[in-house]
Amino acid sequence: MRQPEAPQASEAEIDGDVFVSPRHLAGRTEVGDPGLEPLLALGWELRHDDLSNVFVTAPDRKVRLGYLPEGEDDGLWRINAYNDLFAPPVWGVCFNDSCPTEFVTAFTTALARAYEQGPDAYLAPPDPGHADRDPFLAVVPLIDRGWQFDRPHHNVFAIRSPDKLACLEFTTGHLNPEAELTTRDARWHLWAGTSAHRPAWYATASTDTPVPLLTAVTECVSDPAPLPRWRQATFSYVKGMASLTPIVAPRRAAPTPLDIQRAASRRPAALPASSVPRWSTTSRPALPGPRR
Repeated sequence: MRQPEAPQASEAEIDGDVFVSPRHLAGRTEVGDPGLEPLLALGWELRHDDLSNVFVTAPDRKVRLGYLPEGEDDGLWRINAYNDLFAPPVWGVCFNDSCPTEFVTAFTTALARAYEQGPDAYLAPPDPGHADRDPFLAVVPLIDRGWQFDRPHHNVFAIRSPDKLACLEFTTGHLNPEAELTTRDARWHLWAGTSAHRPAWYATASTDTPVPLLTAVTECVSDPAPLPRWRQATFSYVKGMASLTPIVAPRRAAPTPLDIQRAASRRPAALPASSVPRWSTTSRPALPGPRR
């Protein structure tokens, strides 16, 4: 006889670790380390100021990343690249303080790969005349996963996720180069939520951002796999729209008497209390909110 299905827990009843789906509604993690690791693994210089802002610089000084929890606005991650150390950036990317950290990590991982290939990779601007630099390539992962184009509005082309709660906008025509680096008036504008004016999170990329770096982000954003989060930290997903599934750790088999005997034979006679490793599933304190 078929057993009746167990009643599903409501969102309010779910606690602890959860999977959030779709992933563009997951919100940030409270730790930025994963976004820094691909660049630090290449030996990039790490420094910080007395406000706990973090700065990572490439060995040739031509790429710089700022992780700015105490910055002047809500741009938590800012990455700029330079042809000339004394000139304005060639391209710039910004992820705000609510953007899922996995999307930042996808970008920095692609950036690390491009940096190893040399300036022709990490400074190469989009070019429809080159098969591997056509800006349309950045949109292909979204199309392949069911995102659909909206009707163009003025000079903006937009493609939306199936649930209509994430959007990538591409603006045509001339843009102010300085505004692209310091505001949301950039060539590429990726956001999630119910409104572009008050998004749950956003990311921007200026005109000459290399296509493989953009594609890494759209691949990650549209990945159907959910993202793990601590339930109490899912403050930035769109309320009632994300699917939360409890993460259940696999049950471990009870140790056999032989297992216990082997463990006892390897254990020192006594361990000082300070040597006992401790851990917690709780998140680090939340970063300061935007000042804007």
